[in-house]
Amino acid sequence: MMTTKKILCIFIALSFLTLVGCQSADQEASEVIRVGTWKTAQTIQPFLYSEWTEKEISVLSFTNPGDMKTALLAGSLDFCGTTLVTAITAASKGEPVIIVAGLSNRCSALVVGADSRIETVLDLAGKTIAYVPGTMHHLLLLESLEQAGLDPQKDVELIRIDFFDMGQALAQGEIDAFYSGEPYPSIALLEGYGRILAYPDDQQGFGVINSAMLSTKDLVDSKPEMVREIQQAHREATLYLENDPAVWLKAAAEFGTDEAVLELSLTNIDLFYEIDEVYLTQVQNLADRMLQQGMIERLPDIRSMFAPGLLPESE
Repeated sequence: MMTTKKILCIFIALSFLTLVGCQSADQEASEVIRVGTWKTAQTIQPFLYSEWTEKEISVLSFTNPGDMKTALLAGSLDFCGTTLVTAITAASKGEPVIIVAGLSNRCSALVVGADSRIETVLDLAGKTIAYVPGTMHHLLLLESLEQAGLDPQKDVELIRIDFFDMGQALAQGEIDAFYSGEPYPSIALLEGYGRILAYPDDQQGFGVINSAMLSTKDLVDSKPEMVREIQQAHREATLYLENDPAVWLKAAAEFGTDEAVLELSLTNIDLFYEIDEVYLTQVQNLADRMLQQGMIERLPDIRSMFAPGLLPESE
């Protein structure tokens, strides 16, 4: 027969376990999912995630894809949008990044002065071109020069300038061209100081792929339900914006970019989420070109960069 003391001890223990269980459930329900992205039309989907999940979403805006990747690996973010060049570079160094969804394609352009006599990429010989090292635009610039038969180290002068400052540098004649992402090419065109010389093409087999949503191997392994919930929210946000360009335009305008610029930018942006075999081949080809251009020292295993359940054969 149990004594009053034993009954009291059992009651306290059960109360403690109940309290811990309730706290765990409350913590899980109140867990904040931290997502990094840019405030641009091509990286807008995370700002709409909360419409398709009951989880609390905290969206943090960045201006540099490398900074987002660093924050992700440091545990300050659960997910982030970044360029495929950044993702492949990280994977080539053994960093545990995992692609959980597509983000956007196209988005880039090579811009020259509106009044310049530059009519082809070959005309850039002897000219000064602005770029940001280690970005998708950097690789696209190298590819464009190589296709035209120009040596990036000998035939042109490449100068590092932040994306925000490229337009002013071109308008003031400090540079002859720049390779950048939207909305800067559209701004240059509409403000009259620039014109589009070239858009990305598929001569090297990686098409117009650009960016994706990343997480880490640890989070993908430990919190698969969270990953699936974000993937679903990302899919719904992408379809919603694609199906209603007016809503997409209005939402992107809240970032402060002029609507006329955005209207032109949207013609050079493709939002997407789904990964297929064609896309995987293009990512592999992109990694091959990065290796050949000296942007990475070794090839990562491309398929291992994608979250379980995302690859076509696992459906």
